[in-house]
Amino acid sequence: MTGSVTLPVWLVFLIILLAAWAALERLLIPSVRWFLRRRVTLFIEEVNKRLHLEIHPFALTKRQVLIDRLMYDPKVLEAVETRAREENIPRDVVMGEIGHYAREIVPSFNAYAYFRIGYWLARKTARILYRVRVGFTDDAGFSRIHPKSSVVFVMNHRSNMDYVLVAYLAATRTALSYAVGEWARVWPLQALIKSLGAYFIRRKSGNPLYRLVLERYVCMATESGVVQAIFPEGGLTRDGSLRPPKLGLLDYMMRSYNPDGERNLVFIPVGINYDRTLEDRTLIADLDPAVRRKSFPRALATTLGFLFRNAFLMLRGRWYRFGYACVNFGSPISMKDYCRERGIDFRGMEKEERFRHVEELALRLMEAVGHVIPALPVSLVAAAILRNPEGRTSLLELKAEVHRSMGELASAGAHVYIPRSDQDYAIDVGLRMLTLRHLLQEKDGLYSARMEELPVLRYYANSIRHLLPCSAPVSQDPQVFPTAE
Repeated sequence: MTGSVTLPVWLVFLIILLAAWAALERLLIPSVRWFLRRRVTLFIEEVNKRLHLEIHPFALTKRQVLIDRLMYDPKVLEAVETRAREENIPRDVVMGEIGHYAREIVPSFNAYAYFRIGYWLARKTARILYRVRVGFTDDAGFSRIHPKSSVVFVMNHRSNMDYVLVAYLAATRTALSYAVGEWARVWPLQALIKSLGAYFIRRKSGNPLYRLVLERYVCMATESGVVQAIFPEGGLTRDGSLRPPKLGLLDYMMRSYNPDGERNLVFIPVGINYDRTLEDRTLIADLDPAVRRKSFPRALATTLGFLFRNAFLMLRGRWYRFGYACVNFGSPISMKDYCRERGIDFRGMEKEERFRHVEELALRLMEAVGHVIPALPVSLVAAAILRNPEGRTSLLELKAEVHRSMGELASAGAHVYIPRSDQDYAIDVGLRMLTLRHLLQEKDGLYSARMEELPVLRYYANSIRHLLPCSAPVSQDPQVFPTAE
């Protein structure tokens, strides 16, 4: 029994590696996991103390648990059985399809990534590009929201910067879960967005099985109190005006809402506006069917050219931020009160009746959103110029026109953001932005619109067209304010 055994060197190394891995897996990894889990738990507890709307346990649940819960939801399983029976497909195949949809939709929220990485990136990006301001917040209304309520921020959609801007400004109150389109499903952006709590949706999918899985996820998140943010318009505005609301996500939230239950559902209207929207020319071009869409290489070249041009201006000290970006948070709208006042319960309605009431609610929400959209310097000056788009206006006449608009908007209850509380400075900011972009031209002290840039001026004027009172109408000529079909 004292003999020796000879082993190849490679086998000795393999045994050592396996032994090291076993020790690592059994001893070190569990300790590290415990340490990291404890740090994350303490971090979440610290964050929740600062937030008015705390992070709910649903958002912190392991992603695989949520996927399994979604896959084995009774309504989903019923649809699986029906699909398998009607199309003579094995049940496992249909369940595989359901699993694919669930993994695509369910986010992997990471509180540390959201409040450390995401917040830092959002803050830096927003403040580099814009002078970021919160114009109005209904603090009294916010304080009345019960912490256990399901809260949904309802916003107009002007730019892809909306996601960044609102997440940054709302981070002191809550963590937002966005519904994002397929544009964000690119590596490595996809992993980051999922870790920030966003869930992907196929906006144009007509697959009933996919729509059911999406519906059940939205219902689960809403019923569990996850704070969400949605864009009822369903996409970016092309002409600057508010678009008619889409009913999909709103219908998913309301069809299972119990107005007599313990948890309230509260919608908070959010109005967003910019002195300059980064995508303005691209969005306007989409309205013209004669304009061919750019290929990806050309779009990438245009984007890189824009970045290099602005970097060059920075180096020369001639770069300006893109004006003001302002967000207003309106008064919360309680669904308990809404349903009680109208004597309705969405759960017991037939589809047609439910859609009629959901549409009525959507219009009510969009009206509230439109009311809190801030009037910014560029939109005010653009609207004033477009009252006489082919004429020439002196600085004094232009200021008088904008001053009158400011007063009438304020009297109508609209929110006019006046930087430095100086109306003349606000007008100067708007004029500077429009002249630097060559949308206006100045000659002999008179300002006029460049005819080839009228669509861009209309885009910015349209952002406040719905706020202008009847006593100070802006031209409704379709050539001045085109409306997307």
